[in-house]
Amino acid sequence: MFVGHLALAFVAKRAEPKVQLGWFMAATTTLDLIWPVFLLIGIEQVHVQPGATAFTPLEFVSYPWSHALLMSLVWGALLAVLARSRGNSLRAAIWIFGLVVSHWVLDFLTHAPDMPLWPGQSPRLGLRLWDSIPGTLVVEGALWLLGVLLYLKGRRAVGWVGPLAFWSFTGICTLMWLAGPWSPPPPNDRLLAWLSLIGWLVVPWTAFADSRYRQADSARGS
Repeated sequence: MFVGHLALAFVAKRAEPKVQLGWFMAATTTLDLIWPVFLLIGIEQVHVQPGATAFTPLEFVSYPWSHALLMSLVWGALLAVLARSRGNSLRAAIWIFGLVVSHWVLDFLTHAPDMPLWPGQSPRLGLRLWDSIPGTLVVEGALWLLGVLLYLKGRRAVGWVGPLAFWSFTGICTLMWLAGPWSPPPPNDRLLAWLSLIGWLVVPWTAFADSRYRQADSARGS
């Protein structure tokens, strides 16, 4: 799952419009933000294996510290505490916690049985949606479209910079997602990890775009 994770951040922003979108994007992507770091320091492992699934050539050999269900609860709690310490409401912190854990749930839907429940000797689960390219496009695409529409409903851009930042982000993410099954795989595991660090741009990018949008009534008042 890629754009489906991001879509849930847009949904959360709709439910909690006073919270900066960057917090919700950080929550939905937390597990994928720390994953390449753990790959580079050698405590997790992935193989580039064309044909691993129809949608992605990645075989997730071991990623219990970033992607185990138990650890998603831990990372969610830590991010929620951080959000509270930065002035966000308890309700917002609960949303942030839930969004971190939602990453495991969506990955469980899409992945081969490689999603651990806890570090160590754990069952590994997955419903294999990635084995179907049409199924993945329909399910994840519907989430993505719904998230974008809900975010934009009742919101107005202040100036031209907001739409530029927002649509460049959604456009690039959409193109990367659609091109995934047909793009050449990374040449090796380590380069994949380095390239995956680009995901850290998601949080400041969306936070900046969101700061240039207002609720419709606020936009009229300005």
